[in-house]
Amino acid sequence: MSFAGVSPVALVRRGFRAWWQQRLRRSDTLLLNQSNIYILPTRAGLLFAATLITLLIASINYQLNLGYVLTFLLAGSGAVSMQLTHNTLRGLTLHLKPITPVFAGEPAVLEVVLSSPAAARHGIGLKVESAGGATLTWVDVPAGGQASARVSFVPHARGRHEVPTLSAETRFPLGLFRAWTVWRPAGDVLVYPRPERPSAPLPAARPVPGGATAARQVQGGEIEGIRAYRRGDPMKMVFWKKAAKSMETGGELVSRDTTASAHQELWLDWRTCGPLAPEDRLSRLAAWVLTADRAGVNYGLKIPGVDLPRGHGLTQRRACLEALALWQ
Repeated sequence: MSFAGVSPVALVRRGFRAWWQQRLRRSDTLLLNQSNIYILPTRAGLLFAATLITLLIASINYQLNLGYVLTFLLAGSGAVSMQLTHNTLRGLTLHLKPITPVFAGEPAVLEVVLSSPAAARHGIGLKVESAGGATLTWVDVPAGGQASARVSFVPHARGRHEVPTLSAETRFPLGLFRAWTVWRPAGDVLVYPRPERPSAPLPAARPVPGGATAARQVQGGEIEGIRAYRRGDPMKMVFWKKAAKSMETGGELVSRDTTASAHQELWLDWRTCGPLAPEDRLSRLAAWVLTADRAGVNYGLKIPGVDLPRGHGLTQRRACLEALALWQ
């Protein structure tokens, strides 16, 4: 029997795991010790134990002294292996670095720093616990040093999300035992709305009332004026058609004056997105923010309850995308 393609045993296991993980304290740094490390034999370990029992029974029945030696030698090796597996994790410190915001549907990368105060640690794997079948990221930690491991998960909705539960495990050195720990980091990740693709054209810039009357419209839609050439002006700013006529009459070079462009305001407004659903409007506005940022223009954002003044650069981009991500 199964429910929605999931067996009852898997449902019970998933529910118990979620209940148990909720009881763990959230922390951005975790020190591994005997209270938070768990260890069990692997399938190879169970087969190894069955082999030892078979060897012991055979040695007793046939009075094989060498059989006793082999059995207890292998049993001692297994016991040492269990101790080494547990000690590979014990004493490690796990620390989660700040997470870079991502767009919905893109993988969020979690960088975990593992620190070993003493001996080197080998064969440590990390993964996102909630991602079924997630691939382990393996890393070795040098003695008295640090190593970084990166795992990822894909958030599908915008907003601020808690970092999912992580797990670290090892089967070093013989693979007979699996030692692991479960960690709930205290950090969160900011997820921006998924940008609209393909993006709609940017809305038209608005002229400011009372702007400079000497400004004129040139090809490309940019508002520009003309002024005398100044030393240091880039050659692309020289108005060559006007300069040619001026040089023929003994005049001077002239340059384009882009100061008049400051009288044009670009606003990314919720109301200009057309008859779209709220989430679709946020996606369009996110795409417009990226387009305006690439163009290097000043722009502002207007959504219900939020009115961000015009600006440009990385700070403006982050402020606008964060406002879109957290809008309610």
